[in-house]
Amino acid sequence: MQMHLRKASQRGHADHGWLDTNHTFSFAGYRDPEYMGFGHLRVINEDRVAPGRGFGAHSHRNMEIISYVVAGGLEHKDSIGTGSVIRPGEVQVMSAGRGVAHSEFNASALEPVHFLQIWVLPAEGNTQPRYDQRAFDTTPRGARLVVSPDGRDGSLRVGQDMDLYRLLLDAEQSVTHAIARGRVWMQVIRGELEVNGVLLQAGDGLAIVEASEVIAKASADAEALLFDLI
Repeated sequence: MQMHLRKASQRGHADHGWLDTNHTFSFAGYRDPEYMGFGHLRVINEDRVAPGRGFGAHSHRNMEIISYVVAGGLEHKDSIGTGSVIRPGEVQVMSAGRGVAHSEFNASALEPVHFLQIWVLPAEGNTQPRYDQRAFDTTPRGARLVVSPDGRDGSLRVGQDMDLYRLLLDAEQSVTHAIARGRVWMQVIRGELEVNGVLLQAGDGLAIVEASEVIAKASADAEALLFDLI
C-alpha cells in the first residue's frame, strides 16, 4: 500500500474578495506539476463565495462536473434549460459533453456559500450535455454512494468509471470500504478522520494506491468524500 498526504495548507490558494478558493490540484493561475490530478480526477476546488456574488456564464466541454454544497445555497443556470439551487445534502452532476454554458451564484444576499467543485475527465468525448441533481438522506450515518457510472443504489450517473461516496461519521464511528478499482482519493470536508492509520483534518486529502480497503475512523464528527478511481 502506498499513501500520500496532501495537507490543506499545501493547496493552492487565492482570495479574490468575493471568492476565497483552495485548489487541491493545479487550476487556473495555480500550477504545481506534482499535482495535476489523480487518475481521472482533475479538480477539487473548495470555494467560499460572498453573498450575491458568483461565476457569470462560462462554457465547458468534455468534463464531468460535480458540485457538493457544504453550507448555504448555490444557484445554477445553464444553456440546456436547467435552473436550480443546490443546498447541503444535495449533489449535482453536469456532464458538459460537446459543450454547455452555465453560471453559479450564491443564492443568498446575506450568507456566504461554501461548496466543493469537482472535475472528472470523461470516458467519452463530445457526448450530449446532461444535468442531474439529487438530495441524499443524512441518516443513517456512514458511507453513502452518491455518484457512480451506472446510477446504482439511487446515485447520480457520471460519464466515467468511478464511484463517489459521501462519508458522514459521528465521533468514534468507523467505516470500511473495499476498493473496487486501483486507487482512492479521500477528501476531508470537516472534522477529523484517521484513514488507514493517517490522521486527516478539514481540507486534507489522501491518495491511496495498491491497497484492498480503506478504514476510516472519526476522532470527531466528520464529513468527507471518498473517490474510488481507476
